[in-house]
Amino acid sequence: MKELLELLLVFLKLGLFTFGGGYAMIPQIKEIVIEKKHWLTEDELLEVIAISESTPGPVAINLATYIGFKKRKFLGALFSTIGVIIPSFIVILIISLFFDKFIRNKYVSYAFVGIKCAVAILIISAALDMLKKVEKNAFNICLIIIVSITLILLEIFQIKFSSIFLILIGGMLGIILCACKKEKTK
Repeated sequence: MKELLELLLVFLKLGLFTFGGGYAMIPQIKEIVIEKKHWLTEDELLEVIAISESTPGPVAINLATYIGFKKRKFLGALFSTIGVIIPSFIVILIISLFFDKFIRNKYVSYAFVGIKCAVAILIISAALDMLKKVEKNAFNICLIIIVSITLILLEIFQIKFSSIFLILIGGMLGIILCACKKEKTK
């Protein structure tokens, strides 16, 4: 029961004090889950992030569910997921009750500008950290360059293109490359 409560409290704290969703949460998760608690290795966290991005649902919830499951199976997943959901649920409930007054408040508006900047930095930091861990080979480097250029061009020309398709294309290219490597070694 102590581990379940610990999972609940860790993810409750993460959900309460992290703005910007799962990507902004990654640096804090890394610090707690790898460095402080030693629940996962860096490689395992990278795999969990990749799986969390590719599966349906919010990244933060997927991360919490997987880490909880790894620690204590179903109950660990349940407690971790509840922990990360509760703060958002309560905040959204409160905001919905006072939305009109809340959104017109100039201090709230200013706070959101600052929060957006901080979230952008956290997401960039998480991306750079994951980039450092990626195996440096021609395929990965080309894929990163192509995806980056594609995203920049889509943004510049304001073309709506779901990032899900980029994830699926990257996954398919990875499968093809892996199959080619296996054929080459035979």
